[in-house]
Amino acid sequence: MTVPDSSAFGPVGPVGPEGQATPADRGDRAGSDSPAGSGSSSGPAGSPGSTGPTTPPVPSDSPAPADSPAPASAGGPVRIDGPWTHRDVAANGARFHIAELGEGPLVLLLHGFPQFWWTWRHQLTALADAGFRAVAMDLRGVGGSDRTPRGYDPANLALDITGVIRSLGEPDAALVGHDMGGYLAWTAAVMRPKLVRRLVVSSMPHPRRWRSSMLSDFAQSRAGSYIWGFQRPWVPERQLVADDAALVGRLIHEWAGPRTPEFPDEATVDVYRRAMCIPSTAHCSIEPYRWLVRSLARPDGIQFNRRMKLPVRVPTLHLHGSLDPAIRTRSAAGSGKYVEAPYRWRLFDGLGHFPHEEDPDGFSAELINWLKDPEPDR
Repeated sequence: MTVPDSSAFGPVGPVGPEGQATPADRGDRAGSDSPAGSGSSSGPAGSPGSTGPTTPPVPSDSPAPADSPAPASAGGPVRIDGPWTHRDVAANGARFHIAELGEGPLVLLLHGFPQFWWTWRHQLTALADAGFRAVAMDLRGVGGSDRTPRGYDPANLALDITGVIRSLGEPDAALVGHDMGGYLAWTAAVMRPKLVRRLVVSSMPHPRRWRSSMLSDFAQSRAGSYIWGFQRPWVPERQLVADDAALVGRLIHEWAGPRTPEFPDEATVDVYRRAMCIPSTAHCSIEPYRWLVRSLARPDGIQFNRRMKLPVRVPTLHLHGSLDPAIRTRSAAGSGKYVEAPYRWRLFDGLGHFPHEEDPDGFSAELINWLKDPEPDR
């Protein structure tokens, strides 16, 4: 097992004015996970179901374009104005914020780290225009969804997703997941195949492929050094919120590819930084990654890995940026062996870890064409 220096996540910066812990860090002191409840780690201090802002969006006569971030005062750092509608749905014992647009077959969009639902702003409008009901949800502990004290293992997070599908009154959905959202989309397709019509994963290998790459491929282990750094208690939370979440901006800049220099612009980065500064978000964003590593030798982690041996039996589209510095192409490309259904691999040349934002038109076209294809080929 190759484990790079955990300090690769970055030096500890100031944690707030005059050395005070920021609000996002106070209450995030339960940094180590414990197999409680559904095998998840312990969460932030406070009562279960503590949430971020729930201020409703301010109506506007002329909604801002999807690619134009609204100021924080317009709808808070999470409920950003646009052509979509914001609301909350209950699922799996928690409350989840969603943004939805359009009518038709459901496409459920799942964000990754260090982002929230807004990362899918381009795809929401494109999918709605193409005749789909597009819904982007905030994962547990992020954005406008509940920040619960536990429940951050992938099995429970996958049940959040399938529970949202049921709460939306739909028989199934096409799941589209990026980064950690992709990891959970893989998991949901194995655990609840009847609720997953099609599967689209971006910038994330199959969970078993991810595990083997992180443990046996030094290059991937080094590329994912931030995950090893997450295993320390307290420190990663402080790093994420220090200097108004400056590290979030740095990670997005470093993980983006060179082909589209207009992404990320500073206005976009500021949106993600504000969202990370919502109290307890930093802790809850890190907890799934803590579980992935700390459960490797635990019964719950071993059981999950065995469960993921079951093949994916829904048509799958796998998208990846050729210059992704966080998830290497070689690590993601071996995921097809876990799919016993039509599987299509698409590599975006010159793009990094965020192909859906670096080239939104190209990504949306690939996604929509495949979703509309009645017989996706291998």
